[in-house]
This record gives sequence, structure tokens and C-alpha cells, in this order.
Amino acid sequence: MRDKNKIQRMLTGSIVPLMFLIISMVGIPLSRFSGVYLADQIVTRLVRNTFIVLSLLLPIMAGMGINFGLGLGAMAGQIALIFITDWGITGWQGLLLAALLSTPISIALGYFGGLVLNRAKGREMITSMILGFFIAGLYQFFLLYLCGNLIPFKSPNLLLSRGYGIRNALDLPTAKGFDNLLLFKIKGINLPIGTFLIIIVLCFFTRWFRKTKLGQDMRAVGQDMVVANSAGINVEKTRIQSIIISTVLAGYGQIIYLQNIGTLNTYNGADQAALFAAASLLVGGASVVNATIPNAVIGTIIFHLMFLVMPVAGKYLTGQAMIGEYFRMFFSYGVVTIALILHSWKRQKDKELERKSMRTETDHPKS
Repeated sequence: MRDKNKIQRMLTGSIVPLMFLIISMVGIPLSRFSGVYLADQIVTRLVRNTFIVLSLLLPIMAGMGINFGLGLGAMAGQIALIFITDWGITGWQGLLLAALLSTPISIALGYFGGLVLNRAKGREMITSMILGFFIAGLYQFFLLYLCGNLIPFKSPNLLLSRGYGIRNALDLPTAKGFDNLLLFKIKGINLPIGTFLIIIVLCFFTRWFRKTKLGQDMRAVGQDMVVANSAGINVEKTRIQSIIISTVLAGYGQIIYLQNIGTLNTYNGADQAALFAAASLLVGGASVVNATIPNAVIGTIIFHLMFLVMPVAGKYLTGQAMIGEYFRMFFSYGVVTIALILHSWKRQKDKELERKSMRTETDHPKS
């Protein structure tokens, strides 16, 4: 009976990634992409997005659900890149300086976000999403009116024609700074080993952090705040620390994302960061209460494979490119909705399996 329950749990836990993998497999032949092109694009998107997806893990471990406010960190990373661009610092050195500059901004925003989320226990996900919209307004005010006005800029090319305010799109002198550190090309597939190594370091850091005192405290808070408080853990401080770390990592993740793309969409670049990261994590089989490194990596691959092939498949099916773009947005938002519904169903099934297991043990006690 226990083996049967384990198999059922495994199947219900795999239903989300399997479903979206099947959707992707159906879309691949319809998209008419070659295998080499698909492999190259998946490697590129894996390098580009995995770091920021991994930044979601710690708040989930602390029981705060998916941090839809990681856009705060993304904005901090973008502010740092704008200043690095103005200073004319290029290559990986500029990216490291941008990461260093984004850190105090991310810490401040993460601390503020943690304070707000502590006032909204049990409603952290929707609160973090609305908080992201609020900070986005301040971010745009800072770039539109303070930069070039109260904050001097050396390069007039970064400013609007009126003499202040940052332009809508910027070319980054730090483009491919990490990707070109150790770049290999094998059978038409680009392998940016330098960026992969950075992601691997974060994976090892996450595993190590789970075993630290603070990591154990976060896990205890995530399991039961009342019990954790009784054990002497400062629950609110621990929750704030998890959001701060997540926000700092999100800032680094956005820097890695933008150096891969090479351009910065100044005012809208961080808008979809949290949505796409959350979708990737959920597609990988994670839930709002449990997420692992394999969930993040597998989910990033499956989500971006689907994100890549479905718009083109929709274009060939309907004969209209605009319909293909509607497919892209439909699947972006639909993935989060469907995954959350399926995970709610999975939790219900797991509870039923636990009740059956308990009844079986009660009816047939060990002799």
C-alpha cells in the first residue's frame, strides 16, 4: 500500500511538467525549427533565465510562496547597469561592478518588501505583486525626472532630448561580458561556460545555505510559524532575511539576463521578470510550498521550449503572425494559472492519500 501511495504521489507530482512537455512536443514539428537551432536557443535561454528563477527558492522555503516582488531586485540591477553604461565600463568587469552597485539597492528594497509582507501574512504572493507595481512607479520617476536633472550624467546619449530622463532603450557596453568568458561552439550550439559556472555556484550556495542555521530557521518558519516562534526563532526577522536574499539574487539574475540580450528596455524590462520566473518554476513541478533546484532548471527548459515553439506553431497553424504572438501571451499567463490549479489539485490528492494510508495502518496494525 505504501509503495502504491508513493507511486501515486510521484505521478501527481510529475503531471505539471509532463503536461507542458507534451504541449511542447506537439508544437516542435508544427514550428518547423531544426534540432540544432532549438538546442542552441534552449541553451541560450537556460543561461539567460536560470539564475533569476533560482532566486525564488528561499522565500518558498520560508513559507512565503512565490516572490512576485522579485522585480524589485530586477529594477535594482537595471539601475546599476544604467550607471555602469554612463561610466563607460565594459566587459565582465563592468558586470561585476554593476552587481556590487545593485547590492545595497536590492537590500534596501528587499528590507522594505519584507516589512510589508510581514504585515500581510498568508497573502504574500498577491501583496508582493502589488508591491512590485508600486516600486515600478518610483523606479520610473527616478529614471524619468531625477537622472540627468538632480543626478548628473556624463553621457548625453543616455538622456532624452529634453536633457534629463533616461532613453527608452540602451545598448549595453557590458553585453556578453560573462558569456564570452569561456565560450565554446560545438556543432552550431554556443556554450557560454562562464555563465553556466556562475549558475552552478548559485546552486551550490543554495544547497549549502539550506544547511546553515539561518537556512534551518527559514525551513522551520515555512513549516509552522507558531512552532518556530515557540522554539525561539525570530519569525519576522527570518522572513525579511529570506526576501532580502531573494531580492539581491534577483538583481544579479537580471544583470545576467540583460548581458545575454545586450540591450536594456529601460522602463519595461523588469515587468515580466517575476511572471516568467514563476511560470518556469511551476512548470518544473514546484509548488508554492515546495521548490527545488531541479524544479527550477527543468522548468526553465520546458517553459522556454514551449515559449519558443508555440508562437511559431500558432503562426503556421493560422497563417497569421499576430495570432502567434497571442499564443505567446496566452501561454505565458495561462501556464501560471493552470499550474497553480493543478498544484492545488495535487495537494488535495496528497491529503487523500495520507488519509487512506492512516486508515489502512489503523485497520491493519503491525503485529
